[in-house]
Amino acid sequence: MCVATGASAGQSVHDSTAARAPDRLFEATEPLELTLQADFGAINKNRGNDKPNHPGVLSYTTAARDSVALDVQLHTRGHFRLGRCQYPPLKIVFNREQTAHTTFAHQGSLKLAVQCRGGQSWGNYLLEEYLIYRAYNLLTDRSFHVRLARVTYVDPTGKHAPEVRRAFFVEDDDRMARRNAAHVFEQKGVFQTDVDFEQMGLAAVFQYMIGNTDFAVSALHNIVLIRDSVEVVYPVPYDFDWSGVIWTPYAQPDARLEIRDVRQRVFRGTCRSPQELATLFDRFNAQKDAIYELYRDMAAEGLEAKRIEQALDYYDAFYKTINDPGRARREFILACRRN
Repeated sequence: MCVATGASAGQSVHDSTAARAPDRLFEATEPLELTLQADFGAINKNRGNDKPNHPGVLSYTTAARDSVALDVQLHTRGHFRLGRCQYPPLKIVFNREQTAHTTFAHQGSLKLAVQCRGGQSWGNYLLEEYLIYRAYNLLTDRSFHVRLARVTYVDPTGKHAPEVRRAFFVEDDDRMARRNAAHVFEQKGVFQTDVDFEQMGLAAVFQYMIGNTDFAVSALHNIVLIRDSVEVVYPVPYDFDWSGVIWTPYAQPDARLEIRDVRQRVFRGTCRSPQELATLFDRFNAQKDAIYELYRDMAAEGLEAKRIEQALDYYDAFYKTINDPGRARREFILACRRN
């Protein structure tokens, strides 16, 4: 099913705004208003290895007042959040024939990051993880694009009242790779020293900035590798819910790191000279104002002021460190990985 109704005769039965590139899914930043109808009671039961598809309908109204309804398939995904969260992470599979000329044109399937639980605090955590993706977008094109959405979840049986929560779509791995003239390289056992030196440094400093230690290049844990035509490999991080800047209730550091909690930063990158670090730090300094503006602007989407202040205070400490030679030496040179 792909149904669209226009305000006047002769309008396209598809999303009439889709022909304009800024309105395509990841080329625009304004939040989407969506309705997702499916048997979420049945979907929520799929917490194990068996993750069958369930039929659903994703619908929205365009700026031109066209109503668009797309048949989709939904299934659960993930590992930790799948087992712990009230609302499981989802993957939405689209029918490409239906999505042509809509906001979701060319999308085969997409991850939908959802609130772990209901309530304002969990809404904050979701918005803050979205902001981390957006902040990394400012630093490099080799990053996952995201699109925020306000989703109304509807039970077609009528047993449960509709619920409205924030969510965001994450760009497909293959499409992200193609956008960067590369392809996904699904090879475990690749170490930080095997990938592009500058890009690995950027990713590692960013993980330090947000206070995230929950990644491993060699295990492809929260890292996608992409390889270009001359076989240079680049790391692309994702899944930032264990970051210290967010500090979700379930986030715990690996005991081997010997840190008290996820708020304590640890640089997990390989060693670099002061000059090489300075080049990386320049990129972060150049984007500081833009990153802070992202957070301040999120107040309009419901992120609480106290959470914005807490995040920016956390980033203030990062910027103080990278702009103090003594602190930078202690955190990035003396503590770097030497293998």
